[in-house]
Amino acid sequence: MDTNTTITLWVAFAAGVVSFISPCVLPIIPGFLAYLSGASLGKSEAKRMELFLNSLFFVIGFSIVFAALGVLLNSVLRTVAYGVTEWLSWIGGAIIIFFGLYLMEFFHIPWLEREHKLGAAKKFNSRYLTSLVFGMAFAAGWTPCVGIALGAILGLAVSAPGTAFYLLLAYSLGLGLPFLIVGIFASQAANLINKYAGIVRYVNIVFGAILVVLGILVFTQNLSYIANWSLLNNVLLQK
Repeated sequence: MDTNTTITLWVAFAAGVVSFISPCVLPIIPGFLAYLSGASLGKSEAKRMELFLNSLFFVIGFSIVFAALGVLLNSVLRTVAYGVTEWLSWIGGAIIIFFGLYLMEFFHIPWLEREHKLGAAKKFNSRYLTSLVFGMAFAAGWTPCVGIALGAILGLAVSAPGTAFYLLLAYSLGLGLPFLIVGIFASQAANLINKYAGIVRYVNIVFGAILVVLGILVFTQNLSYIANWSLLNNVLLQK
C-alpha cells in the first residue's frame, strides 16, 4: 500500500471520528444506545455487556451499508476511461474542498445544520436486530451532520475509485470505535461529552482545514506531493 493511500485512509478514519462528535449526533448517543439495549444510563453499569452488544450490532449495521457503497463505487468508477479520471479528480477535489470550508464555518447551510432526533417507531423482538436495522438506517442518511464528513470521503473515493471500499471501511472504523467505547462506558461517556462539548467546534475547524488542503491536492492531481514529502522526511531522518 503506497503512502498516498495510507494517508487518505487515516483521513477517512478521522472523518469517521469527526462524524461521531458532530454537535447534533454526539450529545444523544449515550442515551440512544441505552434506549436500544433497554436500560437507562443510570443502570448502564449493570447492563454493560448488553449496551456493548447493542452498540456492536449498531456499528455492524452502518458498516454493512458503507462497505456496500464502497464496493459499488469501486465497481462503477474503476472501469471508466482514463480521460474521465481527470474529471473525477476535479469533481472529487471540489467536493472535498466544499465540505472542508463548511467545517471551517466559511458558510452555513441550514439543511446541513438542523438537528435530527434518533427514535424508533417500531422495535423488533430482538434488541440486536433493532440495533442492526437502526445502524443501517443511520448510514443511509439519518442526519445531514454525518453527511458532512462522509461527503468529503465520498469525494475522495470518486477521485480514486480503486480505494473506495477501503476508504469507506476506514470511515466506518473511525465512526464505529467511539460507538463501542460509549457502549462500554455509557454513563462516564455522557459526563465527558457534556464536559468537553465546546471542543467539538475546534476539532471540526482543524479537520476542515486538513480537508481543504487534501481537496486542493486531489483537484490539481498533485496528491503525490504527500508521498514525496514523506520520502524527504525519511531521508532527512536517516541522515
